[in-house]
Amino acid sequence: MWKEEDDKLKRTFVFKDFNAAFAFMTKVAGVADRLDHHPWWSNAYNKVEFELSTHDAGDKVTDKDKHLAESIDAIYADMA
Repeated sequence: MWKEEDDKLKRTFVFKDFNAAFAFMTKVAGVADRLDHHPWWSNAYNKVEFELSTHDAGDKVTDKDKHLAESIDAIYADMA
């Protein structure tokens, strides 16, 4: 589940291997680009970590972040 702390929405996703994690990131990248809202994220082997906030709103959580988080969750659910 997403947690809100330090003015960010945060979540870590764990996959079976690097290829699955990278496939997930590729799908998220397409959605983020369409929404014109690009996340801070990191990847180490099978883990993908997100921190979502809106720079234009003073690096606070906005509806844009919540919408992107919902989209990320949907991608993850489709891959499970």
